[in-house]
Amino acid sequence: MNFFEILAIALAMSMDTFAVTVGLSLSLKGLTIGQSARLALTFGSFQFGMAMLGGLAGSRIVRHIASYDHWVAAGLLFFVGGKMIWEFFLLRDGGEKKKNDPTWGGNLLLLALATSVDSLAVGLSLGTMRLALLFPAAVIGLVTTLVTAAASRIGPALGRLVGRMAELAGGAVLILIGVRVLVTHL
Repeated sequence: MNFFEILAIALAMSMDTFAVTVGLSLSLKGLTIGQSARLALTFGSFQFGMAMLGGLAGSRIVRHIASYDHWVAAGLLFFVGGKMIWEFFLLRDGGEKKKNDPTWGGNLLLLALATSVDSLAVGLSLGTMRLALLFPAAVIGLVTTLVTAAASRIGPALGRLVGRMAELAGGAVLILIGVRVLVTHL
């Protein structure tokens, strides 16, 4: 596998994190440098780690998870997206709540896991083909980190355009990504 093939795979793996990051920055009306860094480093690390884990597992587990990995990823995206939409309507009805930071804690880990399931599958493919693992996994992690950082800067510009509807739009984006995951795996 040459560098350009690895780069193409890495860019493909980072598209979910790009969309999720834009959605989060829409819902938060922008991200701080700390939030952007947390997203980029967490998403990049998960992509790297899942590719490595998949590669090390190789053909031993691919047949066991291939039939439901997309359901797990979609379910996690539906959960977080649905929660964002729920919070939009809760605030709209005058409900009082403390705004949770989805770039921290459990929500961040759920999003990182949901967006890195495909990277696990790529790692499994590399492992079953007995290809080198560290370099492709590192490229996937680095590209994802850079793409996520870029997305965190694009989202606020979109947020200024859509205003109050940004949280609703962000949740809808996550749910649509979940739908895309299911459609592409059926």
